Amino acid sequence: MSARRFVPIALPWFLLVAAGLLSAWLRYGFIEPPALAQLCDDGDGPAWCGARTAIVIGFNTYSYGVAALIVTALALIFKKPWLAWLAATLGIFALILYCYYAGAVALLIGSLRLVRLQANGTVATPGHPDRHGNRQIQTQP
Repeated sequence: MSARRFVPIALPWFLLVAAGLLSAWLRYGFIEPPALAQLCDDGDGPAWCGARTAIVIGFNTYSYGVAALIVTALALIFKKPWLAWLAATLGIFALILYCYYAGAVALLIGSLRLVRLQANGTVATPGHPDRHGNRQIQTQP
């Protein structure tokens, strides 16, 4: 496989890993540390406390899981690789940010859909030129 064909196939998977690492940092470095929570509990906290509060409200209302499932359903209906990648990305985001069941389903279905769409778009079907394609009849000897 040449580099020209490898990059479009591997890029979504590398971006998925990057989204997973960003989600892990959000959870373990931005949401869970008690020192950051105490800073935001006061009324005069830093400016990023609003973003932290919005993220916490997002996983408390299970909205990340619902969004991941909606995009997963859209990825199954519309056969677009970017939509399958988005479903897998939202699935890993939801999985890491406390929406386990919906995130796991979205990650699994989005990944499988992305693999299927990549396989259908890049792998040529093998076959003989005279086999079933032009409907020629061969005589027996």
